[in-house]
Amino acid sequence: MLASLRGARSSSVISFGEWRAQTAPSTGIGVVIVGLDGLTATPADYVNDVLLADEHRETFFALVDRAGLVVCKNVGGDDARHRGVRGRSSRGRLSQGEYFHHDGCSGPEKPRVVEIRCPYQEVARHISTAIAPFPEVVAAMVCEMPPHLRTPDLVAMHDAINANSVDPATDWDLVQGSVNRAVRRALPAEPQRAFLRKVDVRIGAYREPWEMGESRFIANANTSRTMQHRRAYLEPLTVKRPNGHLVKRWPAGPAMHDEEDDEVCALGAR
Repeated sequence: MLASLRGARSSSVISFGEWRAQTAPSTGIGVVIVGLDGLTATPADYVNDVLLADEHRETFFALVDRAGLVVCKNVGGDDARHRGVRGRSSRGRLSQGEYFHHDGCSGPEKPRVVEIRCPYQEVARHISTAIAPFPEVVAAMVCEMPPHLRTPDLVAMHDAINANSVDPATDWDLVQGSVNRAVRRALPAEPQRAFLRKVDVRIGAYREPWEMGESRFIANANTSRTMQHRRAYLEPLTVKRPNGHLVKRWPAGPAMHDEEDDEVCALGAR
């Protein structure tokens, strides 16, 4: 089960009208676009001016649905249409965003796509963003969870995962919430982060370093390739250091900005 969504690829040629995407190798999840080729000069802000233009936006979102993750690099323009990503971490406590989550769970419907962007700025972004397929990432969480923290229900789920006999009707949000709460209550902050890094490795999460002018479009809620993401510390958090910021929006619907708190998604509170 953990490998069922790895390595998906779109067609080798990705076109949007006259524009053809220039792609780069991916680490195993999603598609990486480094620019566009066309009959005319490519706009600096090719995300807004081409990919999200009315005539191409549904083709682009269909690509995100299919690939799960589309990374767009070398994007010019400004971030005026985005909102700052909230959530702060400390050595003593994880932020809500450090747990794998979907965006917008406290609303009636999750947004189809979330775009997270690293704008051009003076300070580089050194904290990663891990992105992984759902519900496979929850199965990885159950498998990496310290055995003594598993409740009887999670022991049964662990055994079902190993036997490849998981009930198709499983409510993975509830399972994820149970794991998150058990780990959060029992482990100090750094062991929790170490647990999540093990989950990243097991599931093969995308957690490449951020580049300025890079947007990541994540399939946040659809029927084919839903993903989750988290703020990821790849090393123990020992001292504070300057860190670039991220911004985001929900570009596939009328609500262009993220107005919701991700707490319900992050901890599975029901």
